[in-house]
Amino acid sequence: MTEPAVTEAAATDTARTAPSPGCPPPHPAPRKPALALPPGSCDAHCHIFGPAAVFPYAPDRTFTPLDAPKEQLAALHSHLGLTRAVVVQSSANGSDHRVLLDALTAADGRLRGVALIGEATTRGEIEELHRAGVRAFRLNFLPHLRAAPTREEIDSVLERVDGLGWGAELHVTGQEVADFARLIRSLPGRVVIDHLARVDITEGPDSRALRALLALLDTGDVWVKVSGVDRVSRQGPPYADAVALAASLVAYAPERALWGTDYPHVNIEGGTPDDGLLVDLLADIAPDSDQLHRLLVDNPAEFFDFPKEPEGQ
Repeated sequence: MTEPAVTEAAATDTARTAPSPGCPPPHPAPRKPALALPPGSCDAHCHIFGPAAVFPYAPDRTFTPLDAPKEQLAALHSHLGLTRAVVVQSSANGSDHRVLLDALTAADGRLRGVALIGEATTRGEIEELHRAGVRAFRLNFLPHLRAAPTREEIDSVLERVDGLGWGAELHVTGQEVADFARLIRSLPGRVVIDHLARVDITEGPDSRALRALLALLDTGDVWVKVSGVDRVSRQGPPYADAVALAASLVAYAPERALWGTDYPHVNIEGGTPDDGLLVDLLADIAPDSDQLHRLLVDNPAEFFDFPKEPEGQ
């Protein structure tokens, strides 16, 4: 009678960690980018998942990713020519930051982190995250990840990170960047909007969402990540419509734009993008060499408090 019970338990565990729809494997053979990146280039938005056997996913998560451990991410960055990165804590791990701390500790200063501060996260835990290299906290407003945080929850986070100089990273949809514009303006310090604000690109350049995003950029305190062209595009690879939007934002606020791969691309529709292609698209997103250096080196160094010069340079 023991054997069936063990088999049933194993089957239950496998089902619990099986990847969700929309979480395909990484691209099997990302191309080697033709674009030569400046030294110290940073992937300012990527994730690390698992291995789940070591760093279990949160029981209340809304999706289950495939494992994408730190070694896998490091190998990709080496292939792409990226020497720094910002690892964003995923809602799949919730406020259990062990996987993030493990990666930051092993990285010798090459990584920075973005935390998810939960109701039970103590100031002591936050200070540990800061020592390890966390320099921002993320607020998720997308319903497939969690209910939007209340003002009281946001104020609680702000109180606990006070004095550390952390930025706020907001994950919103296009309409929400307009709906929450007043809240965004009220946040102290730097704020960065993820993934082109996930605007509906079919609404055109004069949409309410884009007008709100540009007005926020005009404040001087709000930044934008021109990552996620594959999420925003309605044309598919090479994502010309979204690349044009990203390029317009870099031209509009070159000193407050960041870029990242979004690896390993969870909660997506269709196939996994080729990260080598995403790098090569930077030639169109930031066509001027000064723009490219600012986007990949200077801006992430400023926002995420990297050393002025890359290690080993």
